[in-house]
Amino acid sequence: MNKTVDVVSDPQLGVEIGLLVLHPEDNVGTALQKVPADTHVSFASGNLPCVGEIPTGHKAALRTIAADEPIRKYGQIIGFAGRRIEKGEHVHSHNVDYREFERNGQAGTALRKTEFLPENQRATFQGYRRANGSVGTRNYVGILTSVNCSATAAKLIASRIENSGVLDDYPNVDGVVALTHSSGCGTGGEGNYGFEVLRRTLHGYANHPNFASILVLGLGCEVNQIQGLTSGWSLSPDKSVSSMTIQAQGGTRATVAEGVRRIEELLPRINKATRTTIPAAELILAMECGGSDAFSGITANPALGSAADLLVRHGGTAVFGETTEIYGAEHLLTSRAESQRVANKLMERVRWWEQHVAIDGSSINNNPSPGNKAGGLTTILEKSLGAVAKGGTTNLVDVVEYAEPITARGLVYMDTPGYDPVNATGMVAGGAHVLAFTTGRGSAFGCKPTPSIKLATNTPLYERMSEDIDLNCGAIADGRFTIEEMGQQIFDLILRVASGEETKSEQLGYGDNEFVPWQLSTVL
Repeated sequence: MNKTVDVVSDPQLGVEIGLLVLHPEDNVGTALQKVPADTHVSFASGNLPCVGEIPTGHKAALRTIAADEPIRKYGQIIGFAGRRIEKGEHVHSHNVDYREFERNGQAGTALRKTEFLPENQRATFQGYRRANGSVGTRNYVGILTSVNCSATAAKLIASRIENSGVLDDYPNVDGVVALTHSSGCGTGGEGNYGFEVLRRTLHGYANHPNFASILVLGLGCEVNQIQGLTSGWSLSPDKSVSSMTIQAQGGTRATVAEGVRRIEELLPRINKATRTTIPAAELILAMECGGSDAFSGITANPALGSAADLLVRHGGTAVFGETTEIYGAEHLLTSRAESQRVANKLMERVRWWEQHVAIDGSSINNNPSPGNKAGGLTTILEKSLGAVAKGGTTNLVDVVEYAEPITARGLVYMDTPGYDPVNATGMVAGGAHVLAFTTGRGSAFGCKPTPSIKLATNTPLYERMSEDIDLNCGAIADGRFTIEEMGQQIFDLILRVASGEETKSEQLGYGDNEFVPWQLSTVL
């Protein structure tokens, strides 16, 4: 027997409705749950016979779509019909092509005035005020490695302290983190772009206010010499910084013993740090989406964008990146750029990526992963339109390169790859105090010293991985909350986490292995 299900244009009406149409110009609808084959779906324009099964999150053609005709979702082009697509047919990789097309994103055409809250009505959180005026949300000791060769020794120092029980006596110290990486040698030195990006990233972490103290550990003979790495660092005067090399210490055992001694000597002073009331205006929120599905752009990403709007209205800063995952939607950002200069900076990075992937013999449309496609995302254009929703609705005030310091207040874009740990590493190096991470497939992630909040795009995922995920934004599709109501919940959670509440990722111990600087240098 055929079933009849309404097509709707409002995600608040609930999963029992069936198909979701996001814009009047769309020619596809998204299945809120699996639509069996031969199910008839009725809506204002007529009767839609779904000729084949439509998996949850996947698209069905609302009418016949001619070959080469644009496929529209969110009122935007997400691809082109590779052949004639019949009304009610499953629309996905098998019948949709990725093609380039002209996009109009003239700077400033979508600007709107941000309604900032009066200062006496702005939110606050409990953070650590450092001597240079910067603000921390955590109180860690960091071990930075100049080269991969010192990674094992750094991890041994951290694990020796973490497992000794000594931190039990220092409740205000969040832990010791060894930040190891795979570079630092076998590459060009000063003047090499990739080498300078690595150093900029390491400096950003050394300067991060979530670290109360830094130990820089090298081997001794690497290209990334500690003296050059730390030269010119301008850190808070209350931050202790020491350095050593394995070769100068006389080997690994001596290095580990000395590293443990130095850190344990600092713990009483670091433990004296106390939280105080800080305006939310001083908070920098990093935003990320990983393991995306078709619901990412419908629930969690727009809800996170709503939370970002709230933070900006309170005077704060929200930053997001992943240039390969805003590709095809960059015009929605340039149209909100506060100046032509900001719009040009974004487009310069987009053009760089076009050249970068061409040299590699690749395509930006290779970005959607198998998991993304299984979750209903067909092209990079569709994925980008959902990803850019994290940026909310406020004006774009600045564009920065990878790991550059974030200094502007408002919505900021950072040029990063789409790979989650590399993207997050850049934003943390830029100064992000808290990270909010949306996922539809169930990404496992943390990014010490910055706490990572996980947001589910759909209820089945949250129910399956509730020990890993902090908040269920799938409640939007279920009809229990609006995007704005969920945005308020995210904003409130951000403030609680900034004040010390542990995230699920922190409770599970994530964050020690997700420091992954963007490696751009040729390996020699």
